[in-house]
Amino acid sequence: MVDLKSQYEKIKATVDASIQEVLDTTTYINGPKVHEFQKNLEEYLDVKHVIPCANGTDALQIAMMALDLKPGDEVITADFTFAATVEVIALLQLTPVLVDVDFVNMNISIDAIRKAITPKTKAIVPVHLFGRAANMEAIMAIAKEHNLFVIEDNAQAIGANCKFSDGTKKKAGTIGHVSSTSFFPSKNLGCYGDGGAIFTNDDALAHTIRGIVNHGMYVRYHHDVVGVNSRLDSVQAAVLNTKLPLLDSYNAARQNAARKYTAAFEGHKNIIAPSICDICDCHVFHQYTLRIIDSDRDALMQHLLDKGIPCAIYYPIPLHLQKAYLDPRYKEEDFPVTNQLVKEVISLPMHTELEDDQIKYITESVLEYFK
Repeated sequence: MVDLKSQYEKIKATVDASIQEVLDTTTYINGPKVHEFQKNLEEYLDVKHVIPCANGTDALQIAMMALDLKPGDEVITADFTFAATVEVIALLQLTPVLVDVDFVNMNISIDAIRKAITPKTKAIVPVHLFGRAANMEAIMAIAKEHNLFVIEDNAQAIGANCKFSDGTKKKAGTIGHVSSTSFFPSKNLGCYGDGGAIFTNDDALAHTIRGIVNHGMYVRYHHDVVGVNSRLDSVQAAVLNTKLPLLDSYNAARQNAARKYTAAFEGHKNIIAPSICDICDCHVFHQYTLRIIDSDRDALMQHLLDKGIPCAIYYPIPLHLQKAYLDPRYKEEDFPVTNQLVKEVISLPMHTELEDDQIKYITESVLEYFK
């Protein structure tokens, strides 16, 4: 699904030298490379504060901890996403409120958000799924109307732009009150292990987060807030610092591959391919996900695997049907889109090193299945 080896080989000399610098200085934790990456990412995103941490799940949990939400507070998020989003809500003894998504972009439904708000609602967590930015303009308007926090789950869409009705653009992850991201190796900006970060433009919130990631300390052995141990190590920061200047070109390569995929599938009665907006760059294709209609998606998957083509289903089971998150409040009729998507979606290989002959083989193999 992702060719990390070929990507590494193209930047090997720079990455190796940067890692060697960490080894030579032995500044393994919170060293100069971490601070350098933090500043560079703040500049790239045009956000006031980037706080690196150990992984994307920690980032999301720490963001919620910093908002001082209380047990029982309701947090609205999408039913169709990876479990980490709802996992941290439950871990903090908050009440997850799962809602349906939109057929067109597979992101959280604006109408579903509105219907789910109660007096106990305190936050909304939109997920920029598969690399496509959610409708942040509408979400922020709802949040302002109801005095809610917005926590962006930006694990899959770093570098994507959100376009507003006045023509302005902002990077995904810089619009809500606070945001989290992941640097898992397969992400658009990935390190060579685990890593994550929290973004915010709120000075006070950033101060709280910096304490939380370091055992609640601002001064050594003085614990001012309840914290965790979650730090991005210097080796991973060295890798990320090397790759950050290439992020836009990496995203452009993904978009170019997506155009070729979509062109090959255009007009096919059994395939709904993702759309590509060249004007706003709102989709950076962390995944390239098709919907297969009036056909057997699982049989197609086996057909591709038999031909040596990696593929995957993100995600096969809605969160509201996962054993850990079952709740009598949820009714199947509230999730028509998610319940359909889990039967239809299939993701094809998507990465920066895809070549035309590979895309041709993949698309021809998909189309061959329907003959």
